[in-house]
Amino acid sequence: MATSNGRTRTTALVVDDDRIIKTIHSKLLSKLGIENQVAANEKKVVDLHCPGKKFDLIMMDRDMPIMNGIEATRELRALGIRSIIVGVSTRSLEQEIQEFMDASLDDYQEKPLTSSKVISILHKINHNS
Repeated sequence: MATSNGRTRTTALVVDDDRIIKTIHSKLLSKLGIENQVAANEKKVVDLHCPGKKFDLIMMDRDMPIMNGIEATRELRALGIRSIIVGVSTRSLEQEIQEFMDASLDDYQEKPLTSSKVISILHKINHNS
C-alpha cells in the first residue's frame, strides 16, 4: 500500500470495457478513500504492470474484447504480480465462476460492486497483509 503523509493508502485498478461500470466502480472506490485508476481492457493491465506499476487491488472484469479476465489474470500471475485480484462479472453459473477462480483470483464478486462488497474485499486485503 502506498503511503502519503504517514498514512497508508490502498491503490486499486478497475478493469472493465463498460464505461458506465468503470465510472461506477471508480467513484465507489474513491468514496471509500481508495486511490484508483481505470483500464479499458486486460491487455492494458498487463502493459501497465510491465514498467513496474503496482496496485494493492485489481478489479478484473471477466468478459473483455482483447484478452479476457481469465487470460489476463493468468498472465499477471506469471509475471509475478501478487496484487489481490478480484474477478467481477455478471456471470452467476458456478462452473463459470469456478473457471475464473481457477485462474488464481483471490475473490469473485458479481456486478455491480457495492460499498458492502468493496468493504468485504478490503477486510480480506487487510487480513492478508
